[in-house]
Amino acid sequence: MEPPAPGTPPETGDDETRRRLDAYAYLSAPERLEHIAIMRVFCGTLLADLAVQDVLAKLRESGGPGMKLDADTLTARLEQLERWGNLLRGSHTVKASSITEYQRSRARYQLSRLGERIQRDADGVLAEADAAREVSNELLALVERGLRELAELASEPGGIAPQDGLERISTLFVQFAEFADSVRDFYAYLGQVLARYDLDSSEYQGFKELLLDYVEAITEDVAFRAPRISAALDTLWPHLPALLDRLDAHAQGLSGLSPQSEGRSEIRVQRSRGRELADWEGLRGWFSDTDGQGSQVDQLRDATLRALQSLLANAKRMLRSATGEMSRRRDLLRLARWFDEAAPQDAHDVAVAAFGLYGARHLGIPPATDEVVPAYTSWWTGPVVEVPVALRERGSRAQRGRTATVEDHSAQKHRLREAARERAAARKAATDELRSASGRFNDVRLTSAALSLLLELLATALGNAQLRRREVPGFGLDAAWSEDADLGIRLTVHRTAGARTLLHSADGDLLLDDLELVIDRISAATDSEAEVSVS
Repeated sequence: MEPPAPGTPPETGDDETRRRLDAYAYLSAPERLEHIAIMRVFCGTLLADLAVQDVLAKLRESGGPGMKLDADTLTARLEQLERWGNLLRGSHTVKASSITEYQRSRARYQLSRLGERIQRDADGVLAEADAAREVSNELLALVERGLRELAELASEPGGIAPQDGLERISTLFVQFAEFADSVRDFYAYLGQVLARYDLDSSEYQGFKELLLDYVEAITEDVAFRAPRISAALDTLWPHLPALLDRLDAHAQGLSGLSPQSEGRSEIRVQRSRGRELADWEGLRGWFSDTDGQGSQVDQLRDATLRALQSLLANAKRMLRSATGEMSRRRDLLRLARWFDEAAPQDAHDVAVAAFGLYGARHLGIPPATDEVVPAYTSWWTGPVVEVPVALRERGSRAQRGRTATVEDHSAQKHRLREAARERAAARKAATDELRSASGRFNDVRLTSAALSLLLELLATALGNAQLRRREVPGFGLDAAWSEDADLGIRLTVHRTAGARTLLHSADGDLLLDDLELVIDRISAATDSEAEVSVS
């Protein structure tokens, strides 16, 4: 295994990690309000071990959830906090008049470092978690000035005085840590607001002023001072190792408690900010890209851009609302309140009325031509339904884009009109040909159009014919005729025994036995060409 990088904390095992995480358990326990009240009592003191009676008295003085605890319950809570690692057992000589009083007084507790840190962070979250924290932008100018002066003093012959360097470095890192924390808190709040897409007009107005004015001022100031701070760090960087060595030689602090012999146990020390080279590397990486992953200034600029994009998205939503697509946030909140206050059966009725969520129904799926789906087939194993792309991706069947212009069908109408006129002219020519060939079909050769018209009239005539039984075997024809008023032609069919009518045409010959055909002109019809209208 490779050794850890300089300045990184030593690795902890799984047991140590689990022990530290157990110290957070009291914040999620069912009795968390009582646990927090007890921890606040201990955080209000320094290096004091308290007995059960002392804690009980302080809880009753402060009021709140812990004031109703009795001695036995409080003892159980303290023992549980001690097992989690938030409290430590204390030792103190006590005088008691009974065994029970001795046991309670003997059990004294004091705050552990981990417990104090967790409770301090928890109080900070409870106090200002939802508030918008101002960015300490003025500290950035102080950081720039402090770095520039430190670089100038370190570059002078003889360097900076150790005590002056300690004061300047401590002040510099306190200012930078406060500025960086305020930036993180503000942009965390900003991200919480960005997640909302139901801002009303007043909230949107405040959000717009926040982004366009405040955020812009922050990013402009950071963008202005970041190159100056990077230049000051570049000047200071060659002198930094020697400067840190001189500071360690001048004031070792707790680092002087490191073991000097094998008989002493090691004491882990967390140095002040700025006393390690890793702290300076973190400061440098905040303002310039040192590892190829981008600097915090770049991330700040990207976060501001995303915030402005979210502002535009809310603006578009509000514009859509002005055209009729209103937000249903208030309606949904009112519906949620009805659900919360309704009885179970009433809640079902409300759901049906609001969403139309009736009982499940089995819907039949039309099978494919080569697939038969039985009625008992489950939806899980049955054929899938093809969902349109627009409905799957956008949740709407509405067409997108501009409406297409109405297609011009005038050319098609003209072609159809001409085709109908040609068909009418061909039937007129076929009619004239049949009239001229009437009575001498055996001697003429008909065209295909004339034969088709004759067969059409013949089929209609035979269909209209009335059959009568004759005295001799067979049947006779009465009223076997057909006509076309538009063409002004009539066909009469007579049944004559031994008659033979032979029709010659380009498509072949047709022999009609015992039938005679007579074609006449309809007197009411005119010879003018019929007009054809196509809409």
